[in-house]
Amino acid sequence: MNLMRRPEVKRLVTVLMVMAMVTLMTGESGDASTPPTTGPHGAFFEKVSYFGLFRARRWMVFLTLGLLAYGLMFLYQRYSPPVRKRIRTVTATPKRLVQMRSSRFAVYAVVIVIALSIPHLVTQSYWMYLIVEQVGVWILLAEGLNVVVGFAGLLDLGYVAFYAIGAYITAWMTGVLPAPPLFHHAIPTLWVIPIGVLAAMVVGIMLGIPTLRLRGDYLAIVTLGFALIIDDYVGNQNGITGGGEGSLTVPHFSVNLGVWHYHWGLNPVPYYYLCLIFVVLFVVVFSLLEHSRVGRSWVALREDEVAAESIGINPLKYKVMAFAVGAASGGFAGVLSAGLVGNINPTMFQYQASINILILVIFGGMGSIWGVALGAVFVQVITSYMDNYQPWGFQINDLYMYIGALLIIMMIFRPAGLMPSRRRRREIKDFEETGEGHLDEVLTGDEI
Repeated sequence: MNLMRRPEVKRLVTVLMVMAMVTLMTGESGDASTPPTTGPHGAFFEKVSYFGLFRARRWMVFLTLGLLAYGLMFLYQRYSPPVRKRIRTVTATPKRLVQMRSSRFAVYAVVIVIALSIPHLVTQSYWMYLIVEQVGVWILLAEGLNVVVGFAGLLDLGYVAFYAIGAYITAWMTGVLPAPPLFHHAIPTLWVIPIGVLAAMVVGIMLGIPTLRLRGDYLAIVTLGFALIIDDYVGNQNGITGGGEGSLTVPHFSVNLGVWHYHWGLNPVPYYYLCLIFVVLFVVVFSLLEHSRVGRSWVALREDEVAAESIGINPLKYKVMAFAVGAASGGFAGVLSAGLVGNINPTMFQYQASINILILVIFGGMGSIWGVALGAVFVQVITSYMDNYQPWGFQINDLYMYIGALLIIMMIFRPAGLMPSRRRRREIKDFEETGEGHLDEVLTGDEI
């Protein structure tokens, strides 16, 4: 009994139980035609490759992974203080360089050059299509939700509705829905971009004015309900949105200026450059807002709404502004997806997509513009790769289990996210040391 009370033994037992659960959940799936013990038996005793060395039972592979995880945890607990000290010593000079304005601009330039070089490095059209549709679009969605959740601290579980609005506005204005386009005259897809962005912002304002008086879980429930309403509407209004069948083929983007004409066509590379332009545009706009009076007001409301209101900040005004600004990015993502994918249908905009977007924000670092972009790239590239190649017996139905485990690990070892903002790092550090925030610095902008 005394042995079981030791912390290292408790951790070992916990790790082994978790790995046993993972072994069971990732194993064979049963059905009504098989005995109930078929799935668990296959999950533990099916013969698989033991890391390419020889054939072994599945439980041996997962036991090895569990022991490896326990060993890493033991090493982290024992050697993390000196390792952290050495890491701080090594990274002190790079951090000082990054804080310099000229160095930051150099880093930005390198990132842009790498982004511009991707079409020359990825030559297969299929993978370029996935980069735009599964990475670029989701960066836009994550950056928009980051304004609402990361800057203003509003838990929005219905952000995918703005994505759907942008896509269906595009389909409507280009005349591929059962409902006739505005003024019965279809317009080119490229010119729908400002209309889709504006429509999403207007809907964000209309949703925000009556609902943003709520806080916390109540606001989350209202936004989730809004997403469910949009999902149900586009899926059942056959005479307006096309119902479950969706739209006809949305025309590709094209520019016709008389002397110069360009048609995007099926090649995903032009869509990539268009997406890259707007990603840079939204990143610049959101960065300017973050370091403005508006951004400081959002942070003040996120930290303590009562205290912020007591010094003259109008909560409803700035919350509605956050919803509108965040919706703009989602609206454009919908327009881009409609032009790229062609046929849009309700399955693209189910409320689970809002959870996916929120995961990208949390993983990258709430309130960190570059962190959210990096998190979106990391998660979406990994999930796209596993979906297409399915290594180690990966099943797409288990995706959320792995993402959930990844989030749990992140919350334990790096709760501020993959690349937290400087403001967020200071807030967490101050709270851990004193248990108090620093609202006064946020309001005066001393931290920026």
